[in-house]
Amino acid sequence: MKAHYLLAVLPLLMACNQPVPSGAELYPAVGMKNVNPDTHLVLNFSESPIVGDSGMVRIFDAVTGELVDSLDLSIPAGPTKSRTYGPECDYMKVPYDYSRDKMPTNKDTRPGTPSGTAEPTPPDYQLNIIGGFTDAFHFHPIIVRGNTATIYPHNNMLEYDHTYYVTIDKGVLSLSDNSFTGIGKEHGWKFTTKDEGPIRIDTLIVDATGKGDFNTVQGALDYIPDFNEQQTVVWVREGDYEELVYARNKSNVKIKGEGMDKTKVHYANNEVFNPHPLTVKTNEWPGTFPSRRAAFMLDNCKDIVLEDICIATDLTGQAEGLLLNGERIALYRVHIIGSGDALQANGTIYMESCEMDGGGDTILGRGSLFAYRSNFRNSGGPFSWVRNRGDNHGDVFVECTFSTNNGRMADYGRCRLNHGTSYPDAEFVLINCSTKNIIPEGWSELDEKSMKMYEFQTRDMETGELVDVSKRHPYSKQLDAKKDAALIKNYQNPAFVLKGWTPFSYYN
Repeated sequence: MKAHYLLAVLPLLMACNQPVPSGAELYPAVGMKNVNPDTHLVLNFSESPIVGDSGMVRIFDAVTGELVDSLDLSIPAGPTKSRTYGPECDYMKVPYDYSRDKMPTNKDTRPGTPSGTAEPTPPDYQLNIIGGFTDAFHFHPIIVRGNTATIYPHNNMLEYDHTYYVTIDKGVLSLSDNSFTGIGKEHGWKFTTKDEGPIRIDTLIVDATGKGDFNTVQGALDYIPDFNEQQTVVWVREGDYEELVYARNKSNVKIKGEGMDKTKVHYANNEVFNPHPLTVKTNEWPGTFPSRRAAFMLDNCKDIVLEDICIATDLTGQAEGLLLNGERIALYRVHIIGSGDALQANGTIYMESCEMDGGGDTILGRGSLFAYRSNFRNSGGPFSWVRNRGDNHGDVFVECTFSTNNGRMADYGRCRLNHGTSYPDAEFVLINCSTKNIIPEGWSELDEKSMKMYEFQTRDMETGELVDVSKRHPYSKQLDAKKDAALIKNYQNPAFVLKGWTPFSYYN
């Protein structure tokens, strides 16, 4: 009887844990334990795989058999062409409501559920709730870099103390010799998450290889309670973090990498891929609908520090690397890479020893921004389109450099009529800065004499000599060392620009 039983189950045992077709190396590895719930699913092949346009990736609870998450490859990642907006598209008449009792996730809320006055986001493309933004983001379910395919489950779907198994339909990924035919339950791609999350949140470690508290920056930020009163240091270890980051309602958080050339967070995002709603404009005034087009977004946040990290977008167009909306946000040794609008700065922002590379309108936003000993480069055209109102300062630069990275000519910025809106209080000030490849006029388009476009003792980056300012724009002003001494001194004081806030400086 016993021999008959063994003969009966032998085929079933042989069917389990069969080798993965093509010998792909998997992460999490088969049977791996103590996996972070924010993990990606990674397959390493001997050649570069091709992502298909059909089939499913599924994650199941290994105990209950319940389907936990799925990715449908027949759904496109996101738009590739700009959308057309009608006259009904306007700014919100009431401030956007950021309040929440808990953070909504893909597990308890349908992606695309509208917030503010927006309409539902249509399910024509992939949708993922990130950071509790229920309107959701378009995203790439699978990204291939070299011979590695990384699968991005929907955020916040996996839990602690659970065992999961993964299946991949044939056609989701393929190789030139057709040796990869998918992964079934019989291949045993099973893993178990950690028993529980970090007990203390004073320091959270992010490590892309899974050797920290979280695999992703987003996972760490999601774990921090809204408006936490105690500081949390999110230590992002050296590595490449290809993820779309959006966090709101965070306070007292320090996000620290291991160097601008060692820790990089980036994603292919822009206004086309994640546009604003058809009926609601974004960015222009305080309280408006949040933007979704940057690679890394801190929204309605306060008392934040970013340090020793590179943040970048991988697309062109209206594509900020970093979008900031909040109060008392400080950047130290941060390299920002964007396209049109590399940085959007709204609130009170301090930059020190930072690097920036972007396209036209390199710095956008309502201000206030104070930059100290930082280097700004673009590919030609305006460095800014500042849009501050009279009740706050705009952008002020002290001992910074402005240059182009391709030899083309650039200018400090433009501030013209924008679809019927003008900016009479716009402010862009340079104190003791150095430049290269800046047009003789300094600024390009200025349409209001009341704007504060000030400059003091700008020097040539190569010769060190004072630049010729005789052809500067007539609406700009050269500050005089004697007559404007008090104003020049004020502009060198961050507290004067940033509503009384005196940020820490490594130079003091």
